[in-house]
Amino acid sequence: MNHEPISDELERIGKEIVDSAYRVHKEPDPGLQESVYEECMICDLRKKDMKVDEQVYVPIEFDGEILTRNKLSIDVLVENKAVLEMNPLFQSQTLTYLKLSKKWLGYLINYNVPLMKNGIKRFVT
Repeated sequence: MNHEPISDELERIGKEIVDSAYRVHKEPDPGLQESVYEECMICDLRKKDMKVDEQVYVPIEFDGEILTRNKLSIDVLVENKAVLEMNPLFQSQTLTYLKLSKKWLGYLINYNVPLMKNGIKRFVT
């Protein structure tokens, strides 16, 4: 997809997400379950007065119909999915969520890294 450049507002939101990822990476112990990091991230983003939605259903449309067998949902709509280790499948999953939800900017965040900068991958569709 070709879009206009990312707006200043979307860049600001992206910065807040990355800042929260660094904060969440520092506080809880490493190696915790995905749900712990997810909840910490939600808490931190909401404290910044950001709108955060959880388990957002992503409809799959084909040939004018909404398909119902595959129930995809975004864990946290501020493009956060915490994982214990990176997997190429997660990149594909993130791109799928972005395309189906018609969002432009997403982050795949891995908290199981010594340096947070090595655990953040940015996607622009």
